[in-house]
Amino acid sequence: MRFLKGFAVLVLIVGCAALAVWRGWLSVPPQWNPWAPLDVNVAPNWLTRFKLMALRNDPQLCDQALATSGLRTVRQADSGVNTDCPLTNVLRVQGGEVALSSSFLASCPLAVAFALFERHALQPAAVAAYGQKVTRVDHLGSFACRNMYGRESGARSQHATASALDIAGFRLADGRSISVLGDWPKDNANARFLRQARDGACDMFSVVLSPDYNVAHRNHFHLDVGPWWICR
Repeated sequence: MRFLKGFAVLVLIVGCAALAVWRGWLSVPPQWNPWAPLDVNVAPNWLTRFKLMALRNDPQLCDQALATSGLRTVRQADSGVNTDCPLTNVLRVQGGEVALSSSFLASCPLAVAFALFERHALQPAAVAAYGQKVTRVDHLGSFACRNMYGRESGARSQHATASALDIAGFRLADGRSISVLGDWPKDNANARFLRQARDGACDMFSVVLSPDYNVAHRNHFHLDVGPWWICR
């Protein structure tokens, strides 16, 4: 009984604090304000995933976050509701400070999570490992209207809502290429860099799957902003 009373008091305190922040009665830094726009320049924290999800159905919030991302994007028209895999608030990401092997479709949370990953995980890992930055990301695509693992039945993949991206490798400023398929199994600087990049991605994406997860991911990192949390 004492525990329940203490828990109720804690919930009340947290609720009052949240109300005070929301109403503007209590001032906190934007990165710790759940209702402040997400700023890609600020390092991720435990509120980042919440703020990413808030972008899904709010084009205005999406545009505010993208303005800090450095990405070049083109907003896409929503697809019809009767299509097999309807898309809303979707962008075509064309690149930014880092080039892409090709443009890709992305939900707003995926696009902003990718920008966070590039700025706060990928580039720091590359500079630490090689003393230079990544200049291109090679990927296998994002949107695919299919079920998980391409099965005939079952849950839809996050690819079906353009909320997942499969990354196959990276190119450095000096022209070197690093491949998930070729370099992950090795015991060298490239493999260590890939693991550091994978671990860093877990701060921005909900699901991060690498070759350590299963053989289906032997040649890429699967990064998505879906409802489940796993880093493997």
